[in-house]
Amino acid sequence: MKDLKPDPNAAASQLSTVRDFLRWALSEFRRAKVVHGHGTTSALDEAAFLILETLRLPVDDINPWLDATLLASERQVLADLIRARIETRMPAAYLVKRAYIGSLSFYVDERVIVPRSYIGELMLSGIFGGDEAPLIEDVTQVTAVLDLCTGSGCLAIIAAGIFPDAEIDAADLSADALAVAHINVEEHGVAERVSLHQGDLFAAVDGATYDLIICNPPYVAAAEVDAFPPEYGHEPVMAHIGGEDGLDLVHRILAEAADHLNPGGGLICEIGTGRELLVAAYPHLDFLWLDTEEQQGEVFWITREQLLEPGN
Repeated sequence: MKDLKPDPNAAASQLSTVRDFLRWALSEFRRAKVVHGHGTTSALDEAAFLILETLRLPVDDINPWLDATLLASERQVLADLIRARIETRMPAAYLVKRAYIGSLSFYVDERVIVPRSYIGELMLSGIFGGDEAPLIEDVTQVTAVLDLCTGSGCLAIIAAGIFPDAEIDAADLSADALAVAHINVEEHGVAERVSLHQGDLFAAVDGATYDLIICNPPYVAAAEVDAFPPEYGHEPVMAHIGGEDGLDLVHRILAEAADHLNPGGGLICEIGTGRELLVAAYPHLDFLWLDTEEQQGEVFWITREQLLEPGN
């Protein structure tokens, strides 16, 4: 079959409904072999997200809108965005300037990695204050939280919603990332409780201590970053690269975390696929691995007391 290029003008003039555009986008994405992983995991999900977000419709279910007829202006915008997704290989989240964790919406652009942290999913599932063996039972006892490597600020904002009496520090080395975090903090109305700090890991907070540290650091091995498909190349390299084996920053965090945790406090940290390497490097540490439907063994929890046990 001849490999056709997407024709947005033909699509805008000949297609009429949401269903039509969903079918066309899916066909074009599959033909072009675009890569997913920035909040969606398939061509169908990304096509649905791009259409729904562009039309300012709820992104959780496209089915109620499939037979809706689109205005000519809407058809042209959608057709142009679908072509742009293919020709630029830019993730849909950047094209529409929006990403989601659960039902929470965040502004994003190319100054930050597209938020997709498993920690966010875990936090929203009730690991803090939930009914089934939560890591922290009484969320009102948490008064200080640090979101290290905050990026877009999404985890700090989620923490502000979970811990009603906590002041949140959100730290990042990137001034560009913090500018995006500022947009999200303002948008979610938590500017009075979430403070942004620029600096290299714990140096950004100058000796402060916390009841909880949340961290989704760069953890991709250098060789993997070099082999990224174009979609991932649109994200800041510094938000991905974690050294030769991906764990450079994780080692630094583990070395310093206890000094920044209050008694009874803990660290939740995402490390990608480096579990075996981490366990081999720290056989004396009792990591608790937290799984979700999408991942196993990429997020750990460890307490201050475990980090300070003799021999650690």
